[in-house]
Amino acid sequence: MAMTHYPQATKRTEIPSMGVNNCNAFLTDLVVSEDPDKTIVGGFFKIEKSDEPLVYTYTYHEMKIIVEGEMIISDETGQEVHARVGDVFHFPKGSVITFQSPSVGLGFFCGQRREGEG
Repeated sequence: MAMTHYPQATKRTEIPSMGVNNCNAFLTDLVVSEDPDKTIVGGFFKIEKSDEPLVYTYTYHEMKIIVEGEMIISDETGQEVHARVGDVFHFPKGSVITFQSPSVGLGFFCGQRREGEG
């Protein structure tokens, strides 16, 4: 099977709004595996400075790496990280995560879900 290459994906990929009121959060699924039993999705998540943070409850497992800018990421236990380029996160299924940014941040994610779910 041939690999798929997405050259300069962070520069070329349009990331639509998540449609959350007063929150500048954006998400796109870029690539989806074809395995129906263990589907994974990879794509981009972007958050800009907003009036309100994005509070997200994960219904699947996800990994995320910050590829541009910065985010402030916290969980329901009170743990908070000022995330910068190169930081990697694991969000277990069932976790409640809050995302915000003092400016703008872009992350690449890989989630154990089907395209468009979440």
